[in-house]
Amino acid sequence: MVTDKQSLFDRIDYQFQDPTLVDVALTHRSFAAENNERLEFLGDSLLNMIIAEALYLKFPSVREGELSRMRAGLVNGETLAVLGQEFALGDYLRLGSGESNTGGRYRESILADTVEALIGAIYLESGFESCRTKVLQWYGARLDKVNPKASHKDAKTLLQEFLQARKQSLPNYQLVETTGAEHEQVFTVACQVDMLSSAEVASGQSRRRAEQAAAEKVLHKLQNQH
Repeated sequence: MVTDKQSLFDRIDYQFQDPTLVDVALTHRSFAAENNERLEFLGDSLLNMIIAEALYLKFPSVREGELSRMRAGLVNGETLAVLGQEFALGDYLRLGSGESNTGGRYRESILADTVEALIGAIYLESGFESCRTKVLQWYGARLDKVNPKASHKDAKTLLQEFLQARKQSLPNYQLVETTGAEHEQVFTVACQVDMLSSAEVASGQSRRRAEQAAAEKVLHKLQNQH
């Protein structure tokens, strides 16, 4: 664990003035009773509000349902975990020994929760306007790329719908192997469907990402055949 947080402040482009507040934001429940769960709760609500407002203003003619789908894609755990990885949050987390020894420092759910906790902490220290400015800065490129006409369904969902429309069995996902050091593991997954003679294999930094990548390969092959 890195104790000097200045490099973290540089990455998130925010200078905390209250060391106790940022310590709590980086504390997992496995480490202490005073942990980041309450800040995470606050940050989750703030994040949803800030992104909802940004989408509302960016797309004045888009209906509520589509706005909700776009927001869900921006505030989900996977997107937050990627932000956490970009900030190298795992290096600064305060974890119990058991959680740390089982890869918790790089677990996507913990990284995602910590990003939300940091949002809550920034709000408490600097107020809503500063918090909104910082979140929109973090999300700048992602907000620029969001497209209301694009499908927001993930590859596994699209593959399932493709198969169900043709009265086929659901895909079977199997973990083939896990390689790499604890903090940079790579998961390899095979996706098999009855309509193809062989499985498609893909890898990712989490099992979920590997399954999505494998599903995308299967879907692409099926669509090219039909």
